[in-house]
Amino acid sequence: MGAALTRYRVIAWIVGVVLIMLVVIGMPLKYGFDNPVVVETIGPSHGFLYMVYLAAAFDLSRRADWPLKRMLAVMLAGTVPFVSFWAERRVSHWVHEARPERTPQTVAG
Repeated sequence: MGAALTRYRVIAWIVGVVLIMLVVIGMPLKYGFDNPVVVETIGPSHGFLYMVYLAAAFDLSRRADWPLKRMLAVMLAGTVPFVSFWAERRVSHWVHEARPERTPQTVAG
């Protein structure tokens, strides 16, 4: 499950950064200055990356055996600016809480 968590964490950050660029830079340029080039470039990229995010979130949720509500909440986190960063931290906490790291005492005993 460690590889699934790593994949999810990486794509969550990428989707979060691209969405912020789209909302903070692209939308003001498009609607305030009539320059849609950033939205036309980043928008489709965000759409593709969000699909990858959904696949990674689904994969992790099945491996972690999450309930449907949690899985859907994590999937929706990629649609709101800054929420994917918060969700990534929560997901990491949930995964590590469910599967504590092996310590030398647990290996030896």
